[in-house]
Amino acid sequence: MATYLYRLGRFSYRRRALVLTMWLALIAALGVGAATLSGPTSDVFNVPGTEAQQAQDLLTERFPQAGAGGAQARVVFAAPAGEKLTDAGNRAAIGRTVAGLKAGGQVVDVTDPLKGGINPAGTVAYAQVSYKVQAVELTDADRESLAHAAQLGRDAGLTVETGGDALEEQAEQGLAEVLGFLVAAVVLLITFGSLVAAGLPLLTAILGVGAAMSGIMIVSGYTELSSSTPTLALMLGLAVAIDYALFIVSRYRHEIARGRTGIEAAGQAVGTAGSAVTFAGLTVVIALSALSVVNMPVLTQMGLGAAGAVVVAVLIALTLLPALLGFAGARITGKGKRSRDPEAEGARPTAGRRWAGLVTRRPALTLLAGTLGLLVVALPALDLRLGLPGDNMLSPETTQRKAYDLLTEGFGPGFNGPLMIVVDASGSSDPKAAAEQAAGTIKSLKDVVAVSPAAFNPAGDTAILQVIPSSAPDSQATTDLVHAIRDRDADVRGSTGADLSVTGLTAVNIDMSARMGSALVPYLAVIVVLAFLLLTLLFRSLLVPIKAIVGFLLSVGATFGAVVAVFQWGWLADVLGVEQTGPVVSLLPVILIGIVFGLAMDYEVFLVSRMREEHVHGAAPKDAVVNGFSHSARVVTAAAIIMISVFSGFILSPESIIKSIGFALAAAILFDAFVVRMTLVPAVMTLLGRRAWALPAWLDRILPDIDVEGEKLRPEAEPDTAPDDAELVGAGR
Repeated sequence: MATYLYRLGRFSYRRRALVLTMWLALIAALGVGAATLSGPTSDVFNVPGTEAQQAQDLLTERFPQAGAGGAQARVVFAAPAGEKLTDAGNRAAIGRTVAGLKAGGQVVDVTDPLKGGINPAGTVAYAQVSYKVQAVELTDADRESLAHAAQLGRDAGLTVETGGDALEEQAEQGLAEVLGFLVAAVVLLITFGSLVAAGLPLLTAILGVGAAMSGIMIVSGYTELSSSTPTLALMLGLAVAIDYALFIVSRYRHEIARGRTGIEAAGQAVGTAGSAVTFAGLTVVIALSALSVVNMPVLTQMGLGAAGAVVVAVLIALTLLPALLGFAGARITGKGKRSRDPEAEGARPTAGRRWAGLVTRRPALTLLAGTLGLLVVALPALDLRLGLPGDNMLSPETTQRKAYDLLTEGFGPGFNGPLMIVVDASGSSDPKAAAEQAAGTIKSLKDVVAVSPAAFNPAGDTAILQVIPSSAPDSQATTDLVHAIRDRDADVRGSTGADLSVTGLTAVNIDMSARMGSALVPYLAVIVVLAFLLLTLLFRSLLVPIKAIVGFLLSVGATFGAVVAVFQWGWLADVLGVEQTGPVVSLLPVILIGIVFGLAMDYEVFLVSRMREEHVHGAAPKDAVVNGFSHSARVVTAAAIIMISVFSGFILSPESIIKSIGFALAAAILFDAFVVRMTLVPAVMTLLGRRAWALPAWLDRILPDIDVEGEKLRPEAEPDTAPDDAELVGAGR
């Protein structure tokens, strides 16, 4: 691999004008395609193969007039103190509000809050607004019409609040990315001491993210994509693009400092650091693509979208970056002369070398302290609960949260999570009797407050019952009730021939959380096996992969613990802007495992490949650890700080899923880069000594030689005296 990448780096450097032109043309074409072919994203979660999804699909087929799957809004009314909503003046105000709701665009139906939608005390009522289209397809005018109708009630003295997915708008990117980008710029400038060297990773990141996002926008015009897909692709693409360019530019400057010409330095940098970038990118791509095995469209889309962004980042780092290095010439050092190698003989020991020396002097103590610390942080993960965010997770100042609280106060906590029971009586001789028996069976169950009368479709073969639990939507009692109702399906079918199923948002959330929980261990097993195989191939060792996997598991455990402590227990919630605690977003653990695996292997590859390079070149075991670490520590530290900054910016997002993903990824990089890779790894490698690189002879014979350390480049790396290169390096053109 190193040999091919070496030649690619030299080609891109020499033919830089051609490479740059091709990339700019491709990015421009993608931009035009994104501007003309893109479509809206969606917040609808589908969980194929679950009962809730199958029942939802049946409703779409049997109740087309109900706009199943369309956006919903719930307008909640509360009477002034001492009054009732049934008083003449309040009744008239509600009538005007309902009329305003019916006049809104895309509205299919509005229920009468005073007919079946009012609490026994007459103080709280609600109107259900159903739309023809999904929330992402509603226009600003549609939402303004909803807000205007609610204001009619407020003007008459009522308390009127609105909730539901109809109020959700397209997430827009902005402040998070800007903050992360600015921090990255500062870190790069400090690391390189050169505006040109710092600017190249930022420039390639902008171009790479632009290309990846344009590609995703084009795809959105042909298939429905989750609104989280572009956000995750942007988040991850920006971070890895800067990091990958950072590693190659750093190695390029190192080779220049050793006296190589520009073209030779580009070849060496792409051949060595580029090999590590390729392999690291491959691990991220495989881990993200493997999310598709969970069989959940939203996860598949997020994984493939982010994987595409990583692929673009790798390709740009291997081709466009060396071309830009050719244009930069000697300006890449920040001076008109070659930079001094900080690791050269006689140079002052770097902070990385001093840290490596400290760790390797007390490796056992360092390993024990670091491991125990991570295990303590991981303890809250034992209380991990999964769920999906709803209006109850929003700020208490929002109208959605106020509507949620009013309904809880007026009708009980279960009213915000009604269960929709679908009675498929197409195989029953008496559909009405079947629906009545189903209703009676459900009423007898514990934790049921009310069951609505059956509503039949025009064909008369399918009925809908609405069940109100006595407990909150995210409580264990409601989950138990859903399972209890489903357990009664066999009894109803045996006596009536009708099938009983449970759907609705609450049931969908329960099924999704169950799917995520059951997928967690198998997916983690796939990742662990994958890590072992890839790292065995890369490092030609068995102990190094095992060490890397254990470190990855420690990072994941500590990250889960931190997420539970903040988002579920509320620790540091005020500092991080978490306005409401609750179950962890059910998608997060699987997404986190995939991404953290890829990023953890990034740092593992960059650090340990340099240690192996020293080992292959004849250094003693401890010297190989210290020398390899000192060469990589500065750039890995910068890369980790950049990633933490980029991910932390997303904590500012108002969306709980994006906020939690941003926090989790920032915490994961903090634990993995600074505790595991830069502390535990050199300690373990020191304790293992030469045994770290042991490999059975039979396995050594069958494994292909990846040569990530660039050993085969030595015969290739002849001095290049082409006038163009000498002129460029000397004159800075």
